[in-house]
Amino acid sequence: MFSLIVEMLSYPFLQRALIVGILVSLCSALLGTSLVLKRYSMIGDGLSHMGFASLAIAYAMGLAPITLSIPICIIAAFLLLRMNENSKIKGDAATALMCSGALAVGVMTISLTTGMNTDVCNYMFGSILAMSSTDVAISVVLSIVVIIMFVAFYPRIFAVTFDENFAKATGVNSNLYNMIIAMLTAVTVVLGMRMMGTLLISSLIVFPSLSAMRIFKRFSRVVIASVVIAVVCFCFGVIISYIYSTPTGASIVIINIVVFMIFALIERLRTKARI
Repeated sequence: MFSLIVEMLSYPFLQRALIVGILVSLCSALLGTSLVLKRYSMIGDGLSHMGFASLAIAYAMGLAPITLSIPICIIAAFLLLRMNENSKIKGDAATALMCSGALAVGVMTISLTTGMNTDVCNYMFGSILAMSSTDVAISVVLSIVVIIMFVAFYPRIFAVTFDENFAKATGVNSNLYNMIIAMLTAVTVVLGMRMMGTLLISSLIVFPSLSAMRIFKRFSRVVIASVVIAVVCFCFGVIISYIYSTPTGASIVIINIVVFMIFALIERLRTKARI
């Protein structure tokens, strides 16, 4: 195993993929617990599809995809929150509208400009070969910002996650912290799209948290466990992808599914043992 890891790390593209992937997995797991508990877990799908539309527009305009996708996804996240709070179109319906609409815009833009090329397919399905040195630098900086902001606002995020009405009563600006969660999620989704792809990035947000919740019940323990699960699953997914030449994003998701099933089995056995 050690020799295999050394061999993998001899490739610069794998070094870049591991650096970005571990940071994005960490950020996704930190935010995932709040999103799942607040029933916002599908926001990752909505934002990833919006990211696909923005990268298609970026290609058509000759702009850097990440620099255009991040502000567009942040705006989309704010719109989703506003629709959930103040509109007759709520929850999964608002997300479904954004997913289908953004995907249609992206496909139409591509068909009228460059056509379906390899770069665009990499964004849809993910590719570890797609990470450039510039992408790594941007991803590292933004991932660190996401982690610092989550840690700094952790008490308020915890409050609005579990009891938003009580948080409002105690003077917490719940709308502000919901927007912060949405903004951090938007940044994380855009950073992970290069590797996981538009269609699979939301799995990094949902699976680790759901797996951790099978065993742990306290919020802090769930967050820590989900971070460990996310990073370990990512690393094993990359190793399996390298050994068997399978798609990286799909390999990581499969590992997450296996871990979720194992944790669900442990939870069931513990429940039966108490009866």
